[in-house]
Amino acid sequence: MPEGPELHLASLYVNRMCEGVLFRGPVIKSEVSKNPDVPFTSEAYRITAASRGKEVKLTLTPIKTDEPKQRVKAGQVEHPMDIVFRFGMSGYFRFTSEDELPKHAHLRFYSKEKPCRVLSFVDPRRFGSWEPNGTWQPGRGPCVMFEYKKFRENVVTHVSDRAFDRPICEVLLNQKYFNGIGNYLRAEILFRSNIPPFVAAKTVLEGLGPDDSCQNENPVKNESDTKTSVRTKKKLMTHQTDDLLSLCHTVPLEVVNLGGKGYDPASGDFSDFEAWLQCYYVDGMKTLRDHNGRTIWFRGDPGPMAPKDSKSPKAKKWAKKDDDHDYTNKKKGARERKARIKQEGGMKTPKKEKDAGLEEAESKRRKPGETHEVNTPQRETRSNARRRKTSSVGVTAGSQRRTMRTTR
Repeated sequence: MPEGPELHLASLYVNRMCEGVLFRGPVIKSEVSKNPDVPFTSEAYRITAASRGKEVKLTLTPIKTDEPKQRVKAGQVEHPMDIVFRFGMSGYFRFTSEDELPKHAHLRFYSKEKPCRVLSFVDPRRFGSWEPNGTWQPGRGPCVMFEYKKFRENVVTHVSDRAFDRPICEVLLNQKYFNGIGNYLRAEILFRSNIPPFVAAKTVLEGLGPDDSCQNENPVKNESDTKTSVRTKKKLMTHQTDDLLSLCHTVPLEVVNLGGKGYDPASGDFSDFEAWLQCYYVDGMKTLRDHNGRTIWFRGDPGPMAPKDSKSPKAKKWAKKDDDHDYTNKKKGARERKARIKQEGGMKTPKKEKDAGLEEAESKRRKPGETHEVNTPQRETRSNARRRKTSSVGVTAGSQRRTMRTTR
């Protein structure tokens, strides 16, 4: 699932690709999507994006014009509209030509230029959602990356709540307090802070105060900056401490500074992010499923609150997705079987030919002079059984009639 850094990188992508581009017309939704329609149409508007934790907001801003023809058109929106996106498991944005529209483009914004280009929200699994005229979800806390002071205060002031009685690895996924943290980030944060994953969150966070030196830092770099090697970036990030809340702020920003798409195994160049990982999917690390069934990667002792009889799941290798974004083993096996049948001619062996082949094979195995017992087909055996049953019933009835006559 995309996490805070990936959604922020998605907002940067939209701002970079849509800068100076005018869009026009209505916003088109795919026929298969169950998300709401977007009641917006304009002869000219711009698109900008912003992120907050695990949400991205697109702002559609109409461009005012003095042309009378455009003023009289009915249905035109005069005020900006915000659309809040939540990516689900596989959502992302793409800006392509109209001829190269992605397969799973479920919401589309068409440019005014010729040839036309399209900004698409692509979601192969359809777990993502959007909300027209939406706002940031009220149940989510402040963003761990760009609202660090508010985020820290929110956690410190609520550390006595019952939610913090749970293991720290599970509390880190609670978006009410850690908006933007996901599975790979929690593993990296706990690993760098040397905290076992199954220790009570209250025990870890009780001694932390609302103030921290990280709130005055701004380590986010522009994507246009000169790229440095991964080793150099690791040397620049030596300011980290054992303060868990400060790591919740700095570790996601490290992913943003890497550029690219963040955690995206399907991307062409995934080496920088893979080299950045120190715990998640790293050889030699241990894994357990938490009480919610999510896999946590760690090193050393899991802690006193580890689930009993919890088995370590098998580690999966990084795998690039298929072109149609369908990489489940069930459908992959079905595709392989179909391809095999097609390659062999796509026709099954007729029953008569199959029986003849079996009889020929049996004759080859038989020794000279050995008699061959012919097996009667199943339906003939059943018919014979019915005849025998009928005849036996008839004999029984006849004997009963003779007995009755004798008695009379």
